Amino acid sequence: MLFNGGERIDEATAHAVAALRAVAKDGYDWSTPAGGLEWSCLATAEHIASDFTAYATQLTGRTAGTGGYVPMEIHLDEGTDADGAVRCVEASAGLLAAVVRTTPPGVRGWHPYPYGSADAAGFAAMGAIELILHTYDILNAFDVAYEPPAGLCEALLTRQFPHVPPARDGEDHWRVLLWATGRGERAGHARKERWRWHNPIQLPAGPVELIEVSPDAAADLAAGGTGGVHWAGDGPHEGARMGAERTAKGYAAGAHRPEWGMFAVVRTADRRAVGAMGFHGVPDDEGWVEVGYSLVPEARGNGYATEALRALTTWSLNHPDHTAVAGVRALTDPDNTASHAVLTRAGFIRTADLGDDFAFELRRGADFFSPSGV
Repeated sequence: MLFNGGERIDEATAHAVAALRAVAKDGYDWSTPAGGLEWSCLATAEHIASDFTAYATQLTGRTAGTGGYVPMEIHLDEGTDADGAVRCVEASAGLLAAVVRTTPPGVRGWHPYPYGSADAAGFAAMGAIELILHTYDILNAFDVAYEPPAGLCEALLTRQFPHVPPARDGEDHWRVLLWATGRGERAGHARKERWRWHNPIQLPAGPVELIEVSPDAAADLAAGGTGGVHWAGDGPHEGARMGAERTAKGYAAGAHRPEWGMFAVVRTADRRAVGAMGFHGVPDDEGWVEVGYSLVPEARGNGYATEALRALTTWSLNHPDHTAVAGVRALTDPDNTASHAVLTRAGFIRTADLGDDFAFELRRGADFFSPSGV
């Protein structure tokens, strides 16, 4: 199911606040350290409210590219009791939900993971995760069981932990989320000492930008939806749906690796998706990765594919985490002269044919051709 940020915040808030309010009214000592944390339960509630406020202001402040959070913090008033702390959690959750619902498409705020920005859905997911995890921490201090709805946990795992193999063979989504955040065990997997989530990558490419497609959006596209974006013309094109199906199946099989899947090609002028581009998987044993792309018919001939391909290949070849990438390869139909031209303008060189396909390659260290803008 396609992730809906505002609704998921509301769902998480309703469930967590009910659980927190129950222990706030039963005389539990909230100066007690929260389970697994150095903070007290009261300080942990303050942290939740602070996260919600910080995430909201990252979006309203349009902070992508600034390198940091908006320089402000919120604190509970001196003397605030447990019930008041829960009220602050609930109120600040509503603030983030409202901001998420009203943030225009394309707006991103600064966040360190993984490459300096997140969109509204990402901040919504991070906020919901912070809420349910720290609710668990607080209740754990009082030996009170807590388990949020399975559907919520599944949605948050799919959206914010695409690198984590999904629950299978009767596994509980909540237990997988606890394991993914260093709070529990998972059969067949080592306990996590360090963890982080993943926000979809954004790559500027002149008149367009590439936005990484998360597994939930890929599944929606593969099933006939829009993937949560507005498409130009009669899009999405068949090639986009095929790429989305590959990503969705890879995630379901536990083989998906963020950054090596599908990206939407979005025109910056009107925030319309004009096509899709991406990798067919992680680099092979020799360090080669295969790329594919398609544009809606009305968007062709504007240089979008060339600019997007140059941006994607530059990123994959030159990023410090990708030193194992030797080169990028594309296979095309011999009759697809338009695709041949895109590849040539992007700096690819035709090599030996592979089966019935023409093969084009761009090796690490090769000089890019100057873009023609076509």
